[in-house]
Amino acid sequence: MLLSRGCEYGLRAAIYIAQHEGDGYVPIRRVSDDLEVPFHFLTKILQQLNGALLVESFRGPKGGVRLARSPGSISLKDIVVALDGDDLFCACVLGLPGCGDEVPCPLHVEWSRERDRLSNLLESTTLAETASQIVAGGIRIGGASNS
Repeated sequence: MLLSRGCEYGLRAAIYIAQHEGDGYVPIRRVSDDLEVPFHFLTKILQQLNGALLVESFRGPKGGVRLARSPGSISLKDIVVALDGDDLFCACVLGLPGCGDEVPCPLHVEWSRERDRLSNLLESTTLAETASQIVAGGIRIGGASNS
């Protein structure tokens, strides 16, 4: 598992929020229910995204969360780094201390290539693209409808 469960939920939540960009603030309970993500866990994830300036939150009856920037300016890598850090893009796949170009582990060279490809893919893919492709493809990101 390359991404933590929290990161997977955060990506899905950000995509969901991007799909509802015109709705203003989206209630966290609605995101939680529609994505079937535990409310308190999702709240912590959204706090991390808020701290990374990727989402904004607003309290009160009309409160919720919304993207802090245009979904076209937020890459999937922005979200991954905000939630899981950048270890995925620089650490040894086997978790071996000291692994690097000077003293490589058996998977170092191949993993470096794949890691760079993954980094480039996530950096070049925006929330806007992902959200629209999910809708166009009829893919469900949660238990409820994506609309």
